[in-house]
Amino acid sequence: MNTSISSVEDIRSLLDRLPGPDAAARAAWAEREPRLTKPPGALGRLEELSGWLADWQGRHPPEIEYACARVFAGNHGVTALGVSAYPAEVTHQMIANFKAGGAAINQLCTAFETELKVVALDLDRPTADFTQGPAMSEAEFAAAFAAGFASVPGDADVLVLGEMGIGNTTSAAAVAGALFGGEAGLWTGRGTGVDDAALARKTEVVAAGIARHGGADPLTLLQCLGGRELAAIAGAVVAARLQRVPVLLDGYVCTAAAAPLAVAKAGALDHCRVAHVSAEPGHRRLVERLGQAPLLDLGMRLGEASGAALAVAVVRAAAVCHAGMATFDEAGVSNKD
Repeated sequence: MNTSISSVEDIRSLLDRLPGPDAAARAAWAEREPRLTKPPGALGRLEELSGWLADWQGRHPPEIEYACARVFAGNHGVTALGVSAYPAEVTHQMIANFKAGGAAINQLCTAFETELKVVALDLDRPTADFTQGPAMSEAEFAAAFAAGFASVPGDADVLVLGEMGIGNTTSAAAVAGALFGGEAGLWTGRGTGVDDAALARKTEVVAAGIARHGGADPLTLLQCLGGRELAAIAGAVVAARLQRVPVLLDGYVCTAAAAPLAVAKAGALDHCRVAHVSAEPGHRRLVERLGQAPLLDLGMRLGEASGAALAVAVVRAAAVCHAGMATFDEAGVSNKD
């Protein structure tokens, strides 16, 4: 899409253009689903997911032929405050690992036939320490948002989103706490596995960020407390909606990146599903605040879009069952009276 994004106001304008679900596709789904050879509701959430896919792909039957994953990477100034068990250079090293095919996300994308692209965002220029000022200037925020926006292929059947960035669970906790309130400790977890002392420091950093920037509008909160990879995820979510591509959100950081959109514009995440609930304690709380129900709960907390890539199998199953099952009439099976 040829869209200029250079300010927060440009992003707000995009949110005002978001399309709703496709009524014709939903009607066709609703006509077929009750006639399939199964008791009503017997496939559980697979039934709801096939309808969701039809809504947001804008066609019936829905299909998952082209699944794509976008993993955004950024570095965070707050890592200098001792909030992570790993140094910032690990972000660079993991990007190399992704490119070499050695990460978990590479294996999952291969297993579930999902195209993977990794987008590194100014890794040599970390965001600012958000306890001292905004993490990004408005121009930096808009540029990262635009990078995510431009990364989404309009012909994708489903978009998998994830991230890599040492220190980004600190940003996620600060964004979530600033959006929804509560003590910083409610939103702050161990991330990469910090010890008790580092967890206490991390919680103090989150609290300081919320105290400094809390009360701003949702998009400005993302600019002030987020990172470039969080801004890019938000941009990709908006681009997907405008192009009718359903989205699978990964864990805590990914969901926190998308959450400001939902607060800024009711229904902005209706085309998204949270793929899994992270072991980070704040994620479950955030998902509940967004009114979502994760597809998977496997104790994962890796990031990299790993949980969302795994969920491709679930949404593909939903699509093929709805499209491929016989109806009662076709199979010569008696329906209930």
